[in-house]
Amino acid sequence: MKVTKAQAQANRARVVETASNLFRERGYDGVGVADLMAAAGFTHGGFYKQFRSKADLMAESAACGIAKTAEMTTGVNMSEFVRLYLSRDHRDSRSTGCTLAALGGDAARQPESVRTAFAAGIEKQLAALNVGCKVDSVEAGRARARSLDILAHAVGALVMSRACPDDSPLADEILSVCRDTILALLSPSSATGTRARTSR
Repeated sequence: MKVTKAQAQANRARVVETASNLFRERGYDGVGVADLMAAAGFTHGGFYKQFRSKADLMAESAACGIAKTAEMTTGVNMSEFVRLYLSRDHRDSRSTGCTLAALGGDAARQPESVRTAFAAGIEKQLAALNVGCKVDSVEAGRARARSLDILAHAVGALVMSRACPDDSPLADEILSVCRDTILALLSPSSATGTRARTSR
């Protein structure tokens, strides 16, 4: 039976979604094409009808995963974002958590198409965190720099925590210390103190 265009698009989306979850869970080298297609409910031979290479799927699935995170965090208060991001629940949810933290290290060793997808994803996440900022203003530049700093800090903390054994006290300590440090920097009193020191 011939597959309709709509069904082909749905099948492709299913493979991308499955790949996004499996890659985050096991890493790019931990997932073969045959296992991936089986998990999505398709045969190995169908892969190359949809994608030119595994690298193409890696790039597309990264874009998909990062876009979903950005969508969930669009307009979310920065303090709330930090609390959710640096939580034990997020740490333990590798397959559905942040793609940047799960695969950032892997992406650095992948083809340019994958790294380009990550760069675009970082921009998308920054834009999501900066919804409401005025374009082309000094304040927008400051907000972007602050968001980039917080995002890099949070991603790094999550990576370090996940590198520790699940039952390690250090895994929780990393999350707690970094979360509290970022939240302290975001507090109004901290911002007021910073402005006061800068104006002297």
